[in-house]
Amino acid sequence: MEFHAIGLMSGSSLDGLDICYAKFQKENNTWKYEILKAETISYSQHWDGKLRNSINLNSEELFALHSEYGFYLGKRVQEFIGQFWLNNVDLIASHGHTVFHQPKNKFTLQIGDGRAVKILNQIPVIYDFRSQDVLMGGNGAPLVPIGDELLFSEFDACLNIGGFSNISFKKEGKRIAFDICPVNIIMNQFAKNLGKDFDENGDFARSGTVNFEILSLLNSLPFYESSAPKSLGIEWINSTILPLLEGETAENVLATFTEHAAFQLAEILNQYEIQKVLFTGGGTYNSYLIERIKNKTSAEIIIPEKELIDFKEALIFAFMGVLRMNNEINILCSATGSSADHCSGLLI
Repeated sequence: MEFHAIGLMSGSSLDGLDICYAKFQKENNTWKYEILKAETISYSQHWDGKLRNSINLNSEELFALHSEYGFYLGKRVQEFIGQFWLNNVDLIASHGHTVFHQPKNKFTLQIGDGRAVKILNQIPVIYDFRSQDVLMGGNGAPLVPIGDELLFSEFDACLNIGGFSNISFKKEGKRIAFDICPVNIIMNQFAKNLGKDFDENGDFARSGTVNFEILSLLNSLPFYESSAPKSLGIEWINSTILPLLEGETAENVLATFTEHAAFQLAEILNQYEIQKVLFTGGGTYNSYLIERIKNKTSAEIIIPEKELIDFKEALIFAFMGVLRMNNEINILCSATGSSADHCSGLLI
């Protein structure tokens, strides 16, 4: 059994739209993958502003953006297919862009209408992967553990450092997963105050001074004591994190938050006695952050080739689309907390 799929991922840190075209093969009940083509399309200032401000829109404006962003995604896929002369695409799986994430209130919203993607490309599209899980009592996140389970089982754990960091690993025969803490969603914001899109190599953080009072407040937040499964959203950032950082210089915020993230990530690796962990996501390029994590844990940190660092999430959403096409389980209740394993995503 073989499938060729395109996965689309737009993360909370607004680094850009990741597009991954991959081949998936199932032999003897084992899945294998190969990334064939992939690229990241940076958001223009126009789209960065629109997506960043989406949480503040009224209902009419949000529905309009949902449609407009769907056509944006469809157009980017159309260009991607043309650029690489792709003539064998079985499906497009789109994560969309998260605006609201409130699983306790039974809703989550990823904008980018998949019907618009289908209209422009005339290829089956799967989208809205999270809503069903939330309606079933789950967190709707993290979703990538199904890929970690079926594609990356040689590692004790898989840890992604993006806008938010998350981890998945086996415990007592079940794969559990949860968000650990915010990372790039905070760091990129304060790097922008210093004229950069992100804190390259952690240079700003390295030059700053850790504010230990703020660090203590961050590390004492109740979220870190709550049990898994659990997930984070921008609402929590705005209400809980940003007020603690007010009045401090951008360099010192970056120094402090890097130390906070390193502590939280290492704490999880140590707590669950993780031996060998795969690191992916944009935060993996922050050499100072990685240095601080290694200072706090003896776990073996595996940093793969650039292609997997950048596109693992888009790859797994493509894979989730393949599973959805085959009516196979693509969300694990042990990871999200929903009432049962299930097959999710709207297929059109």
